[in-house]
This record gives sequence, C-alpha cells and structure tokens, in this order.
Amino acid sequence: MRLLIMGPPGAGKGTQAAIIGDHYGIPAISTGNIFRLAITQRTRLGERIKRIISEGGYVPDKLTLQVVVQRLEEEDTKGGWLLDGFPRTVGQVKALDAELEGHGFTLDAVISLTADEDAIVERMLKRAEVENRPDDNEETFRNRLEVYHQETDPLLEVYGERGLLVEVDGMGSVEEVSARVLAALAERLGH
Repeated sequence: MRLLIMGPPGAGKGTQAAIIGDHYGIPAISTGNIFRLAITQRTRLGERIKRIISEGGYVPDKLTLQVVVQRLEEEDTKGGWLLDGFPRTVGQVKALDAELEGHGFTLDAVISLTADEDAIVERMLKRAEVENRPDDNEETFRNRLEVYHQETDPLLEVYGERGLLVEVDGMGSVEEVSARVLAALAERLGH
C-alpha cells in the first residue's frame, strides 16, 4: 500500500500518518522529521535545510527528492509506505510519478486533511512553545501557509483528477480525526 497524506502545515499530518502507518503496518515517512534529524546532527545538508526553513521557505525539489528516494529504498518500505510532507509541488509529483513507475508501483490514495487556518496557527504556536521549535513563530508560519497554498493546492487538483483524493476534516480530537481518516480509507480502498 502506497499512500500520501497532505494538508497545510499544522493540520495534524504527522500524528495521523503515524496512526495510519500503524493501522496498515507500513512506515510513515516524514520529510520534516528527516530534515530535523539532519539539522540536529549538524550535517552539511542539515545546515542548508536549517537556513531555508528559518526563512520560512521550503527545501528545493531536487534536494527533497534525493532524501525521499534514499528513504524509499530502505528495507522497511518493501510492503508499502505513507509519505508525509512530500510531494509539495507539481515538480515533485512528476518526480515521484517517475520514481514509482520505474519500480512498477502506483499510489493507492492521497489523504487530504482540511482545517481552519486560524485554528492551525493557534495550534502551531502552542506546539512551538511545547516542543521549543524556533522555526515556528506566527510570521514564519503564516508565510508557510501562503507558500503551501501557492505550491501545493495544485496537487490536490492533480490527485483529484486521478481519482486518488480522499478529503477528511482534520479538525477535532486526534481520535475523531483518525476515525474519519481510517473510515474514508476503508471506503476508498475496500478494506
């Protein structure tokens, strides 16, 4: 099973990805977590990523694709995976399509979490405080939302046209959202 989860920053993708991954027995792969690990380890890649993120930007497609492809080649992905945070642009969709096609794979579904943006900003400011994430301040976060809509909204259209899109309301408790997500996936996938 090969899935994507999408939605604006702070919509709960990481939390839901972990629940979905556990439910289906596949790894939930977060580009954000991969990037944060590189930053923590102070690698050359990590320093480059830190600079981009601190300015409220997104890591370039070529660099992100390199990181994702390396991760998808690991042993635990043989039975499937769920990508969280990738693709974010039409260019990344094309690159992922080519990568999947090269391995004879297709996507099964694309989960899109929807959420009220003011509620997301409030949620992210609380998370930034609790998790001590200096890259999550209100100005930077609102910039990320703007960039998200400009670059990522077109992906929802692409995946909708392909019949892969599963839209789910991302507001509510973790349990409420995960129940909606799993029910929508079961309906889409027939199990």
